[in-house]
Amino acid sequence: MSENRKIVLSAKDIEVQFRVRDHYLTAIRNISLDLYEGETFAIVGESGSGKSVFTKTFTGMLESNGKISNGSVMFHGKDLTKLKTDKDWEGIRGAKISTIFQDPMTSLNPIRTIGSQITEVVEKHQGVSKAEAKKQAIEIMERVGIKDAANRFDEYPFQYSGGMRQRIVIAIALSCHPEILICDEPTTALDVTIQAQILQLIRDLQKELGFTTLYITHDLGVVANVADRVGVMYGGQIIEYGNVEEIFFDPRHPYTWALLSSLPQLGVKGQDLYYIAGTPPSLYNKIQGDAFAPRNEHALKIDFKQEPPFFKVSDTHYAKTWLLDPRAPKLEKPEVIRDLHEKIKKMTDKGGAFHVE
Repeated sequence: MSENRKIVLSAKDIEVQFRVRDHYLTAIRNISLDLYEGETFAIVGESGSGKSVFTKTFTGMLESNGKISNGSVMFHGKDLTKLKTDKDWEGIRGAKISTIFQDPMTSLNPIRTIGSQITEVVEKHQGVSKAEAKKQAIEIMERVGIKDAANRFDEYPFQYSGGMRQRIVIAIALSCHPEILICDEPTTALDVTIQAQILQLIRDLQKELGFTTLYITHDLGVVANVADRVGVMYGGQIIEYGNVEEIFFDPRHPYTWALLSSLPQLGVKGQDLYYIAGTPPSLYNKIQGDAFAPRNEHALKIDFKQEPPFFKVSDTHYAKTWLLDPRAPKLEKPEVIRDLHEKIKKMTDKGGAFHVE
């Protein structure tokens, strides 16, 4: 990502803790991240790595037993970690930073019409009349691909298919022209064909409206199709980040190697699919060294004792692994992900949906 691009949000040294019974569990451990204007950034990692918790600090939506215990999130000169009440968040949550969640049925009220749910947001954040709000609501419904929007304005969520409900959730999120759109597993509940349509819709709207998109996903296929830059999360930290080509074709952290090796598209007929042995670290325990070390067949002795710093691979690519220390042994990445560019090209030439642009 060009350093000349404008930074729209800057998170520095974010730590998040949750109080569970008499203990504090640290879910996010000193993450820093800059988001640039108009880019698509994807955060990828296993369930429980902290992806959603981290991005909830951008909208003040942590659960009641959670708190930001360190760090800052700067947005238009304001530190969002200092905002405490819903009133404090007015004008930012939903208006400037919007979120799309994975299950549209949890985002939509089943007993209210589709139109009323969009107009409510428009009226609240834009201060327009009911008539103007309805006009804008119908326009945004049409923009997200709802045919005959004016006649479908007064229908209820159950009268819409799953893909159409997700389009409505996108319409609500975009109705106030946000600067940042957070997509939290936005296509998980949809079949593959509809998933592709929704991803393309978000991409087209981003190009038209110019917002920054932040994807949260465990699906590397989605990442390859949509992202400009990627952050790989494990154990409450971003452990590698770079542009999408660097992460897929020149990964440096053993966890990124393992994630890529797990791609079902790389499976060979008659052979077992690769999987990452072991389980993610428990938040009840203080993590010492590299959190991935117990599951890492390439772990060094120092991985169990001392947390690695970020090592620079290029101006846009950094990885948090002792393997990049000049004193470390030189290891080849797993054979299954060598020449990944050629393997992906063969897959897409055969008509697959997986590609890196």
